Amino acid sequence: MTMGRILLVDDDEAIRTVVSEALRREGHMVVAAGSVAEQTQQLETFTPDILITDVILPDGNGLDNVPMLLERWPHLPIIVLSAQNTLSTAVRATEQGAFEYLPKPFDLDELCRAVRDGLRRTQAQSASAQTPEDNGGLPLIGRSSAMQDVYRTIARVVPNDLSVLILGESGTGKELVARAIHDLGPRKLKPFVAVNMAAIPRELIEADLFGHERGAFTGAQTRMAGRFEQAAGGSLFLDEIGDMPMDAQTRLLRVLQSGEFTMVGGNRPIKADVRIIAATHKNLPELIAEGAFREDLYYRLNVIPITLPPLRQRGQDVALLARHFLEIAAKEGLPRKRLDESGSARLLAHDWPGNVRELENLMRRLAVLSRHDVISASLVEQQLDATQDLAPAMPEAHFADEGLALAMEQYLSNYFARHQKTLPPDGLHQRLLETVERPLLRATMLAVRGNQIRAAKLLGINRNTLRKKLVDLGIDPALGRGGKV
Repeated sequence: MTMGRILLVDDDEAIRTVVSEALRREGHMVVAAGSVAEQTQQLETFTPDILITDVILPDGNGLDNVPMLLERWPHLPIIVLSAQNTLSTAVRATEQGAFEYLPKPFDLDELCRAVRDGLRRTQAQSASAQTPEDNGGLPLIGRSSAMQDVYRTIARVVPNDLSVLILGESGTGKELVARAIHDLGPRKLKPFVAVNMAAIPRELIEADLFGHERGAFTGAQTRMAGRFEQAAGGSLFLDEIGDMPMDAQTRLLRVLQSGEFTMVGGNRPIKADVRIIAATHKNLPELIAEGAFREDLYYRLNVIPITLPPLRQRGQDVALLARHFLEIAAKEGLPRKRLDESGSARLLAHDWPGNVRELENLMRRLAVLSRHDVISASLVEQQLDATQDLAPAMPEAHFADEGLALAMEQYLSNYFARHQKTLPPDGLHQRLLETVERPLLRATMLAVRGNQIRAAKLLGINRNTLRKKLVDLGIDPALGRGGKV
């Protein structure tokens, strides 16, 4: 069954509760509103697959908005509910373009059937148009049964404040799920703060999470708010929780139990008004058995587990994601490319050890490096082979440049051999550095999604230096900022 994003508009709270629960049991994601004004507010951040609306609302008529909504979303199925069980109401609903009209009191099974029919129509139109899937402003894309299970779980946890533990291999999109839970929930207007436990020096984790008072330690010249305080009223995403040191785990457990924390060097308790979402690619039960992770903290975090499937188990989604990434690349100013059937088949045959992140990087490379507008199997194969050839020379621990140096030396030797009589103009060293530097900076900015602080740290240069180089080399400082998986 296809899962949909549904906006329900009715001023009767009991009807909203009953209908929302029925649709969520069907696996749908439901957002509710009680008036035209609330509907308008929800539509600013949430694009539904189905809209269900009452006719008589406190501040307007639900039918009056149907033409305007269809002008914005021509294929949006709108289901009209009305206690005015008259022929004229039914006729007007049809004339305005409503997909279905159900008089009150209505049968919940009939409403669920209408929703299923509307989603099937939308899916058929989407498939025939061959356009990238509209993901409602959210970065989650996928029609596979594995992702439908994830969507259903997300739909159930969105309305409450229970702690969520997201599990999955690296590159499967754990932070995207965390953001979706926040953006669809009651805390969406408050901050979403993400912190990577593996990226913070061990001795600074507590100060980073809980903040510090002035003079708490050497170098603490001012009071600094921690991540808990920054996320007040919103959500705190603790990524790579499996890398958190044991002493910090103890402090975190104490906060989760008491609902309060104190800053490093402070003695005043501060209320921890945040929703905790944690994630890891590690096997936490194994870490517990090894004594590297607290069992009591595990159960505090693992109230609602969400396991993300690896991309190799999402065959139905590979081509869909690939087209989405090509579309995003085009919106970022990269050349627009199109994936043909042979290219889709070759992507499907790959096992994707790097998961969605690997696919995203591949499609960006193809958008930049391919001279053809259509990406076929041979072009995909070429880039996959290039990645595999480079992998042994680029271990995770450090950038081993021996293979790259040999390749460049061979290239330059051949170049000079071909141009013995006419050497290139003076200034070859600077031109060569610029030739290497530009793709390096572009690739880095794409890899960190336009985050200049992360890019400068990764490159080992000052942020101001990075900013100047981007300008000098004609690279858009916003390169890499766009849609995510």
